[in-house]
Amino acid sequence: MPRRLDYSARYPLHTTTEVYAALMNRDHWDARIEEMRKHSPNDLVTLEAGDYGIAVETRHVLPRDSLPDLAQTVMRKDMVITRYEKYGPFGPEVTGEYTAEIPGGPGTLGGTMRLFPTETGCTLRTSSHAEVLIPFFGRRLEQLMLVNLIDLFRAEAEVTQRWLDQRNAA
Repeated sequence: MPRRLDYSARYPLHTTTEVYAALMNRDHWDARIEEMRKHSPNDLVTLEAGDYGIAVETRHVLPRDSLPDLAQTVMRKDMVITRYEKYGPFGPEVTGEYTAEIPGGPGTLGGTMRLFPTETGCTLRTSSHAEVLIPFFGRRLEQLMLVNLIDLFRAEAEVTQRWLDQRNAA
């Protein structure tokens, strides 16, 4: 059974309109990727945005020697993660989903996103699920994946917050 974990990125003083516009903006994604490159190779593969919604493909490379020992027992080379994110058209509440592919990886990773207004701004809630199909190690690897994913989401949210704050200050 997959493990699940939620993460909420809160954007006080920013509306769903502003956050959605950032998600449609190439400069915003370039800023996120540039920040992530401080930790490992990252690339924005595609960004398509229009009235129908948003589709994004990113690629993250985690060098094998930087993986925890437990993960190194499963991964024999660098971990290449291709993440696909899709957001629906803009509305009072926006929903989306993501999947992450890891060639040679022993399981699945994905989830849903929900962007909604709050009293002080808005929130982007990501609900993730991870499943690793390896006896004895599966549960520990699932937890490891989700904890690291939360760190990634937190870092991305911080970039988005700074990016939005800089636009409002101008």
